[in-house]
Amino acid sequence: MSSSASPELNREKVIVRTSVIGILTNVFLAAFKAFVGIVSHSIAVTLDAVNNLSDALSSIITIVGTKLAGKLPDKKHPLGYGRIEYLSAMIVSGIVLYAGITSLVESVKKIIRPETPDYSTVSLIIIAVAVAVKILLGRYVKAQGQKVNSGSLVASGSDALFDAVLSSSVLLCAILFLVTGLSLEAYVGVVISGFIIKSGIEMMIETLNEILGMRADKETTDRIKHLLAEEPEVRGAFDLILHNYGPNKDLASVHLELPDTMTVREVDRLTRRVESKIYRETGVILTGVGVYSFNTEDEETSRIQNEVRRIVLSHDWAVQFHGFYVDTEEKHMSFDAVMSFEIPAREGLQILQQEVSAAFPDYTVEITPDVDVSVTEL
Repeated sequence: MSSSASPELNREKVIVRTSVIGILTNVFLAAFKAFVGIVSHSIAVTLDAVNNLSDALSSIITIVGTKLAGKLPDKKHPLGYGRIEYLSAMIVSGIVLYAGITSLVESVKKIIRPETPDYSTVSLIIIAVAVAVKILLGRYVKAQGQKVNSGSLVASGSDALFDAVLSSSVLLCAILFLVTGLSLEAYVGVVISGFIIKSGIEMMIETLNEILGMRADKETTDRIKHLLAEEPEVRGAFDLILHNYGPNKDLASVHLELPDTMTVREVDRLTRRVESKIYRETGVILTGVGVYSFNTEDEETSRIQNEVRRIVLSHDWAVQFHGFYVDTEEKHMSFDAVMSFEIPAREGLQILQQEVSAAFPDYTVEITPDVDVSVTEL
């Protein structure tokens, strides 16, 4: 077995093992709580049991999602099935949201038509043990999820910790009822349901952001750019874009600014070297390396570049200026301008085109607008 396959295999084993532990634990808890809820006529305990069953279902979905995401790439999906994990995380968050809404509806019903609960010492002990088990399970599942970068496990672990809060509230209500005769479990159920609903919505938004695509992590992009800038030929690394195809599977493209004296063979050697270096150091696969050339010969080109840079960066919405090259004989200049989301790219491009052309009327000006997809470039 190759070393490159081992991390993925180990990750899948961790997710499946953790999910199986969650399934078994939640099924046992659901059985005990259902018995206590039916015997004591407690709506809160019964809903807690149903919530445990939904957690078990979430773990089953996590296993199925992980297995499907681990399928090998094929002709139809050459980059693999890793993004299926985001869909399974979305389903898990939907289950959490549904459980919260169901709990809210049932709690409101019990406020309208209250029933007097009848707790026993055994039932209180079972609820207390369930709280402790849920806290341990939640922390364990969430830690394993963060360890292997599994959104589904992290969501399941967070839900288990919320369940522990819910069970704690039920326990406190039971004790309060036994001491004072005051039953508040339905009202507490409404409050806890609100927290569960909020948690489900937040999980769903986070997973949706992963599916839509987000700005790359600053630490990762900075690391990649610094590694590229370490190469003596590279004057700057720009337009770094990361494409995510599932947890721990990132592809990237970048532009390197190189001297106009380099040969194609030298550029090829550099490209292969940095591709290997970036993957070795960060795990990111550098699939595309574009090239900007910079002038190395006369002072006139430097003067023109500084003037164009001043014009471009005089605007607050112009984030960066790079990839500049000018041919003083052909009277042609080209460069890229990174614009913020505060201005439409077409409008910004028109403004820069007019200003630079006015400053250099003898030149043909070619400007490429770039999107601010990552943090400030090197």
